[in-house]
Amino acid sequence: MNINLNKKFLLLSAKALVVLLTFYLLYSTIFTEPDTLLTWEGILQHAIESPLRFLVFLSAILIPVNWAFEARKWQLLGKKIEKISFLRAYRAVMVGLTLGFVTPNRIGDYAGRVLELKSEDRLKSIGAIFIGRFCQLVATILAGSSGLVYFIFRFYLMEYPAVSMSVMFLLLVLSVAAVLLLYNANAMVAVVGAIKPLRKFVPYVSVMSAYTSEEMTRLLVLSLGRYFVFLLQFVLLLVLFGVQLTPLEYISGVSGTFFLKSVVPSISLISDLGVRELSAMYLFGLLGQMRLQVLSASLSLWLLNIAVPSAVGLVFVLRLRLRKKGVAA
Repeated sequence: MNINLNKKFLLLSAKALVVLLTFYLLYSTIFTEPDTLLTWEGILQHAIESPLRFLVFLSAILIPVNWAFEARKWQLLGKKIEKISFLRAYRAVMVGLTLGFVTPNRIGDYAGRVLELKSEDRLKSIGAIFIGRFCQLVATILAGSSGLVYFIFRFYLMEYPAVSMSVMFLLLVLSVAAVLLLYNANAMVAVVGAIKPLRKFVPYVSVMSAYTSEEMTRLLVLSLGRYFVFLLQFVLLLVLFGVQLTPLEYISGVSGTFFLKSVVPSISLISDLGVRELSAMYLFGLLGQMRLQVLSASLSLWLLNIAVPSAVGLVFVLRLRLRKKGVAA
């Protein structure tokens, strides 16, 4: 009992430390300069009055497109458990998004999608959900590695050649390993089975080995499609807030930001949000851009793609709860 209490205390302490560290880094990065709030107010006012303000509406139009890619992925993934329509898949994605919004590492996304299935074997969908998330991670790794290589060549290769070459080699190994693992899902199931504490989950993830290479390719293409919609939204918002770069710099900065956000573990909503902002400000800072402009674009992206859809998803969550109560009654 004492051992378990100590573990819980250490875990909570680690989470609190991460949150506090994130707040400190954000504060020290943004608010150490004089008149920061006045500058930020000016940036927001300029964006509102800018002739480019239509870009925020264009970004908003892409919100349902973004999640439509994810819904199509879930429709293809879920058919191994039960056949579902695109609309049902979209609803499941919205429910999962809302529940994932309030849970660390978006764990609630699993519960949301499982609850939307009717099959008695719906717990097997856990493996399908994992495959979908892993596909999205692979897309992020492939694009993000290229973006980081651009920064390494431009800013670090001449001064730190050995370290730069080592990092680029690691990025290449990571990209190749991610693709190989994606196309060999049997290996992932075997790894779960080989770890004793995880062995009991094998029946729930065994569906991962049921997807063919052709299906994996389709899922990866859909993941890349969703990725580039997300990237386009970020670029549009950066332009709106006055970040002026070349197309290559925009793409490299955004893809590098998404990569760093994805590979750094997030254990809370706040730290998850902070990682993206810190990554964006660092990379675009190297390109000579104002941190507050980048921060404004990044926060707007989060509001458009996570906060607003999560609020909309509450409607589906409430309907789901009412339906479950009706069935129980």
